[in-house]
Amino acid sequence: MTNHVAEPALSTPDALRPWIDGIEIGVAVDGGAGGDGASREPFTRVPDTATKVVVRVDENGHRDTLVVGPSTRATYHTSKRLASCVQVRLGPGTARPLLGVAAVELVGRVVRLGDLPGASARQLADELRWLEGEDAVGRLMEVLPGRLAGDDDGAGRSRREVLRAAVEALSTDSGHVPSQVRELARRLAVSERQLRNLFAEGVGVSPKHFARIGRVRHVLAHAGSTGWAELAASTGYYDQSHMTADFRTLMGVPPRSFFTGRLPVAQPCQSLSRV
Repeated sequence: MTNHVAEPALSTPDALRPWIDGIEIGVAVDGGAGGDGASREPFTRVPDTATKVVVRVDENGHRDTLVVGPSTRATYHTSKRLASCVQVRLGPGTARPLLGVAAVELVGRVVRLGDLPGASARQLADELRWLEGEDAVGRLMEVLPGRLAGDDDGAGRSRREVLRAAVEALSTDSGHVPSQVRELARRLAVSERQLRNLFAEGVGVSPKHFARIGRVRHVLAHAGSTGWAELAASTGYYDQSHMTADFRTLMGVPPRSFFTGRLPVAQPCQSLSRV
């Protein structure tokens, strides 16, 4: 038997909702008789637009506080011994005020929180490194509102509200077909260039690529429960061939091939390599 990960999703405390989109706790559970981790299973790390702060402990007790940037393409790995961790998904616009860098600077990267420039990131790394599970969440509740208040002036709040409105409109999670970028910019009374800059700073990818990742994740979540053509239409693709091409670009294989040999989607403790 192999190790598996129990991952309860915690309810985001009200004090953190302006900045945090989700919190998960991963706990490695040894399913083997000897606990030697000899069995290795492949898994998929799917594209993800979120920047995450992860506090994790490996099987040897080594602790890391990491920042995981957005991933724009799927990657495939073989699992190693898992670790316990707390994964905090930062909301749009949180990277700069909390970490001191724009989200676009973190795309495709896994870095130690303490290695980022700026005293705030190093201080947060020191505070979180020795905490586990809900203790880390509790510490975030204590420190984040005060530290992020400086970005909550009129201009900062306005930018964040525009960005969150754009994210909502481009998301497939809201039960609607994502908006077109040009139409969305006009509706939000900003130029397309301004909208791209907001996404680069606060999300890390362009509005168009954000929508593409969202659509592919929607396909991953709903394939098998509806036909391909219907799924393509409900997700905002022109047709099934457009969905297939987009899926192949981001996932490396077409949808039918992926689901025929489907691999488990990575859990937070699996999806990180040591840095």
